[in-house]
Formats: sequence, C-alpha cells, structure tokens
Amino acid sequence: MPHSNSRNLEGTAALVTGAAGGLGAAQVSALAAAGADVLAHARSDGPALQAVLRTSGARGVAKDLGTPEACRELIRDAVRIAGRLDTLVANHATMTMAPLVDADPTDWWRVVETNLLGTYAMIQEAVRVMREQGTGGRIVVISSEWGVIGWPEATSYAASKAGLIALVKCLGHELAPEGIIVNAIAPGVIDTPQLNVDAEAAGVSLAEMHEHYARGIPLGRIGRADEIAEAVAFLANPGLRAIAGQTLQVNGGSTRARV
Repeated sequence: MPHSNSRNLEGTAALVTGAAGGLGAAQVSALAAAGADVLAHARSDGPALQAVLRTSGARGVAKDLGTPEACRELIRDAVRIAGRLDTLVANHATMTMAPLVDADPTDWWRVVETNLLGTYAMIQEAVRVMREQGTGGRIVVISSEWGVIGWPEATSYAASKAGLIALVKCLGHELAPEGIIVNAIAPGVIDTPQLNVDAEAAGVSLAEMHEHYARGIPLGRIGRADEIAEAVAFLANPGLRAIAGQTLQVNGGSTRARV
C-alpha cells in the first residue's frame, strides 16, 4: 500500500471507527504511517481487528456502537487509552437494502440512527475533548457517493450518508474558527468484500461485478481502499487549514461537483 513519506501526524492521537474492515484497516495504516498514535475501533476484539493491529502497530478498542451513548463512551475510552484525541475518523456504518414499500421501519431507522445519529454523538463528544485540549483537531467523516446521488433500494443508507454531508457542511462553518476542521469523504465503488455480496445478488461473478461498475467510472476501474485512506491522511494533516466543511469525492470521476 503506497503512503507518503511525510510524518506530519507525529505526536498526535487518532481514532478510526469501523477499522476491522477493508476501508478502516487501510485508514489505520495510512495514519500510522504518517506518525499518529492510532486507535483502531471494531465492534468486537476478534481476528479481523487483531490482524489490523499486527500489520499497523496500532492499538485496539472494541465497542458496539449501537447507541449514541456508546459512541460518546468510545471517545472517552480513546482519550483514556491515548491520553488525547487529535483526529477522529468516523468510518463505521451499517447498511441494509430493500425496496421502499417493503422496508421495515424499525430497520430503516436503525441504519439512520447508527450512521447519522451515532456519528453526531461521537463528534459532539470529540469536540468537547478537542476544546479542552485547546489545540484544535481534525474530524473526517466517511460518507458515500450514494449520499450524493442516491441508489435504488438503499433509502436508509443513502439518507444517512446524505445527512452526514449536511452535518459536515454545518460543522465546517461552526467549528473552523476554533481550529477544529471537519470534512467528509464520499467514496465511490471500492474493491471491498461488499462487492461479493453485490455479485451474488446480481447472479454474476466478482470479476463481472467489477467490470459492471467500472463501465460507469471515467477512470475505467473501481477504487481501492488505500486511495480512500490517502484522502483521509490528507484531510488529517494539521497543516491543512483552508479546506473545511467540504466533501472530497474519491470515485474516479463518476460523480462531479454535486456537493
């Protein structure tokens, strides 16, 4: 995985949520390579998280983020472990898909509450910590291209990710004067295990699924997890001050200038 040689995060502490999967694991690696003391979060302390810790040198923290209070507790846990918090990467998410008329309202709201309300609660607690530290901070929220353009049968997920983009726009205005810089990333189609699910649902091979998505991407291929991770490390750079409240679209050109 390529990383910049810059160690601009030396002396800082970072928390990455949802770090046991492909995107989160790559983000942990990129931030650690930049010199940060990284805490990698996962729902449970299982083999996937342990593999991330071995390869990155990060430390782990496990918690189910099913409630807003659990999200706040995770921030407090991170500060107890690392002693401070300079960078928060809100990468965790859940997703279900169903036609609108068939969607279960309880399940629909569970997705929105986990992805949007949980992230709101986490940021709220992180801002308190960063204010107490008095040195500013960086918050990077992982949204989705589907939060920009929508997607059939993904109403709860797309709505939650669109809400995150709006939240970041508001906080970009509200918190930048304090040196707390909030931005989002909206990844396009990325080569993660989720594509196996997509391929199975479509009744095609994984290679065919890749080709199907690639046809709609000007770059001619789907994205890689390390490309999202490099964007996270870019936005976490404490020297980057003029980009605030923005959504960086890392998608090979499939969506342009809509947020």
